[in-house]
Amino acid sequence: MTLLLLGAVLLVAQPQLVPSHPAVPGPGPRQQELLRKVGTLQEDIQEGAATNGSTQQLPQTIIIGVRKGGTRALLEMLSLHPDVAAAENEVHFFDWEEHYSQGLGWYLTQMPFSSPNQLTVEKTPAYFTSPKVPERIHSMNPAIRLLLILRDPSERVLSDYTQVLYNHLQKRKPYPPIEDLLVRDGRLNLDYKALNRSLYHAHMLNWLRFFPLGHIHIVDGDRLIRDPFPEIQKVERFLKLSPQINASNFYFNKTKGFYCLRDSGKDRCLHESKGRAHPQVDPKLLDKLHEYFHEPNKKFFELVGRTFDWH
Repeated sequence: MTLLLLGAVLLVAQPQLVPSHPAVPGPGPRQQELLRKVGTLQEDIQEGAATNGSTQQLPQTIIIGVRKGGTRALLEMLSLHPDVAAAENEVHFFDWEEHYSQGLGWYLTQMPFSSPNQLTVEKTPAYFTSPKVPERIHSMNPAIRLLLILRDPSERVLSDYTQVLYNHLQKRKPYPPIEDLLVRDGRLNLDYKALNRSLYHAHMLNWLRFFPLGHIHIVDGDRLIRDPFPEIQKVERFLKLSPQINASNFYFNKTKGFYCLRDSGKDRCLHESKGRAHPQVDPKLLDKLHEYFHEPNKKFFELVGRTFDWH
C-alpha cells in the first residue's frame, strides 16, 4: 500500500520537461523539493525494508551507454566494490514512455536495497542515444555522475549486428547478412540504426546541453577489454570511491578469450552472449566504415578533449 502511495505522489510531483538550458552545479529549489519528498517517502517504506537497515535509493550514478560498448562488463566490474549497489536489470525509465509516465516512485522501486553509505548504480545503454533522456535525468538530479563506455565505432556496429543476428537465430527467424544492411545502391546505408548509434559526437552534444563534461566520465571500452584494472581505477576516482578493487580481482580466461572476475574467492565470467565472434566482412566494406567515422571521430575527440585508439 505504501509503495502504491509512493508511486502516486511522485507521479504528481514529477517535474515537467523544460526548455534546454545550461547545466547547473547542483539541484535547484524545485529539484530539492522533489528529492526531499522522495527522501520522506523512503523513510515511510523502511518498515518493509531489509532488517539490516537497507532501503531503496534513487541512483547517484547511471551508466548511460553505449549499446554494445561494454556496459555489462563495466557494471559487473564496478559491482566488485563493496560500496556499490547495482540494479540487476536495465530499467529503461528515462527512454520508455510507459515507464517514465509512472513517475519517480516506480523508478525507485526498481533500485536495489542498499545501505546509506553505498552508491546506487543503474545502467541502460539506450540512454546515450535517446534524445529526451539527458533533460529528463537532469530534471531528476543535475548533480548526478554519469558513466559512458565507448569503443571503436566500426567494431561497435559489428557487435550491434551480431547481437541482433543471434537474437533472430535463437528464435529461428531469418536475418539478412550484414552487407545487405550496411550497403544500399553501392553506398553505406545511413538509415541503418547501428551506424547512427556510433556517431558519438552528435549524441554527446545533446548530453553537454544539460551536463558539464566533468560530470560524464568516458570509459575506454577497448582498453577495458584488454586491461580492465587501470580503467576501473579511473572509475573509482571519478565516483570518489575508496580504492577497493584490486588487480587480483581480474584474471584472463584463455578458453573464453577475455578477462573474468574473482570476488571473495569465487570466479565468475560474463554471460556466453558476451564476446561473440563478429561476422566476416569484406575488407573494402570495413574501409568504408572507417572512412565514414573518421570525421565524426575527430569532432568527438575535440569535443571531449581526448583521443582514442580507433581506426
